[in-house]
Amino acid sequence: MPMAADALEAELREAFPDAEIVIEDLAGDGDHYRARIKSPAFAGLPRVRQHQLVYAALKGKVGGQLHALALETSAPP
Repeated sequence: MPMAADALEAELREAFPDAEIVIEDLAGDGDHYRARIKSPAFAGLPRVRQHQLVYAALKGKVGGQLHALALETSAPP
């Protein structure tokens, strides 16, 4: 069962409450999303570690309920 964009955003907001989050449905099928997340939690972390934090927040849904997720992560200046 695909994951709705609002459900994806809600999970990310729970993990990163102070973040700017933009979700884009790339294929219109509820399975392929781009998430742009700007959070102070990412400050000083390499991009790989930022992405690991996002995957951990989604608790194993990427690759299952969520087929594909393109991530763009950053910390505010």
